[in-house]
Amino acid sequence: MTQRSRAARNAFTLIELILVMTILTIAVSVTAPALANFFRGRALDSEARRLLALTHQGQSRAVSEGLPIELWVDASQGRFGLEAEPSYEPKDPKALDFTLDSSIRIETIEDNATGAVRGMAPGSLASTTASSTITVHSLHPSLPRIRFLPDGTIGEASPQKLCLTDRDGKSLWLSQSRNRLSYEIRNRNN
Repeated sequence: MTQRSRAARNAFTLIELILVMTILTIAVSVTAPALANFFRGRALDSEARRLLALTHQGQSRAVSEGLPIELWVDASQGRFGLEAEPSYEPKDPKALDFTLDSSIRIETIEDNATGAVRGMAPGSLASTTASSTITVHSLHPSLPRIRFLPDGTIGEASPQKLCLTDRDGKSLWLSQSRNRLSYEIRNRNN
């Protein structure tokens, strides 16, 4: 038996290669929609976790630096960020700015029972206590913002919930915890 005839028996024919390519094409076309849904769901979960991590970072930074820190949300532009309230420095050198995934929408939901103050002068946020009124200036006056105070608490006028929704209508909520000391991720069922 010659070397050439042995090689011819071990090789694939053109028909066999076309058949394998057809089977692979069918397999990919069947699994592609499921993979697309998987990755879309991952984008929603990823954005919710990134926003939750930013709340933890803001709260930790407020305590460690002894300054109020704001997590602002610009729903119309699909952006959010974290920065210290203006004090002796006009611009925060540690400020963070993020853009949401293009398939995700964000919405802030304020609970009227918390005493959220509306109709204040642009650039100020009023926090009232029994003995005094404090006016706070912000770099994002017209945007909703979560305010982390130096003692680790969340400001009274902060939104109760942030709702993240993807193209398919699935949503995750970043809600204040029951003790109102932090935020947590929730879905519609809990």
